[in-house]
Amino acid sequence: MRKLTAYNFLTLNGFFKGPNEDTDWHTHGEEEANYSEEALAQDNILLFGRKTYEMMVSFWPTPQAKDLFPRVAAGMNQAEKLVFSRTPFEPVWENTQLITDDIVDKMHALKRSPGNDMTILGSGSIISLFTDHNLIDEYQFMIDPVAIPDGTPVFANIKQKLDLQLTSSKIFNSGVVLLNYQPRHI
Repeated sequence: MRKLTAYNFLTLNGFFKGPNEDTDWHTHGEEEANYSEEALAQDNILLFGRKTYEMMVSFWPTPQAKDLFPRVAAGMNQAEKLVFSRTPFEPVWENTQLITDDIVDKMHALKRSPGNDMTILGSGSIISLFTDHNLIDEYQFMIDPVAIPDGTPVFANIKQKLDLQLTSSKIFNSGVVLLNYQPRHI
């Protein structure tokens, strides 16, 4: 069975995006870029909700992204990508497939099928939906040493308690802390 990981940047007070859906509070130095490169080298399928997809496609295929983070940009652009959206649209990012209906059933089928593991990036509504259906095998949170006055909590829409067990952690020189958790039911 394929593994499904949720990966997110968080503030100290639990927000994954600011009041204007911004993430400019996130520290992404060389050490964090190296971690991202290593993660992308695993060839996981990248999963997004529509809003996160729109944010990602507006940056990663650009010359600026390729100049600032060449290996991460190459990995993001070459990766297979799935976008979950109830609103149909035509994806323009290479290697992207849109899933618009029966999202939970399709994720169950994907997890049972052979293939690469999958990673959700951002996408709080998709994380909440898949959390409520016990589909996520691991949560990875990069906690930035910053608090912001308002934003969107990563688990804003869950409908049941989520009990997690810490499996590993890493401290970056920037003060960012990576925390890896598994749901206790797994």
